[in-house]
Amino acid sequence: MQRRGFLKGLAGACALTAVGVPSVTLAAKKKPKGPNEMPYKKALEVITHGKGAVDSPKVKLVVPEIAENGAVVPVKVTVDHPMEPGNYVQEIHILASKNSNARCADLFLTPENGKAYFATRIKLGGTQEVVAVAKLGDGSYVKAHKSVKVTIGGCG
Repeated sequence: MQRRGFLKGLAGACALTAVGVPSVTLAAKKKPKGPNEMPYKKALEVITHGKGAVDSPKVKLVVPEIAENGAVVPVKVTVDHPMEPGNYVQEIHILASKNSNARCADLFLTPENGKAYFATRIKLGGTQEVVAVAKLGDGSYVKAHKSVKVTIGGCG
């Protein structure tokens, strides 16, 4: 009789697990958005205060053409601009055009940094454009962009 009692308990536990999983899945879909979760166009507008950014050869963006894993895509940004007091690169932002949260990374610099350089890894939910935006000392914004083909999905 002990075996039957064990099997009944096991069947009950399996039934509870099967009923509990859909409710957890539904709760995960209703996750509230964070303050930085916004699409690409909105993120660019917020970063540049509505000024927009122009393409510039000063910004060098290095990303792979094909990323084997969208969860860890290496990105390097270098801005060819002086780093002296009053005339330096103040900010570098990395955006992904199709992620639900377009803002991937933000870096704030001072002249003491010596060089406007930034390297990190970002998550991409699929094939899309990666954009690097830099704020210069005169308040203007410059950018560079490259397409990255993701072969295994990351998260978006």
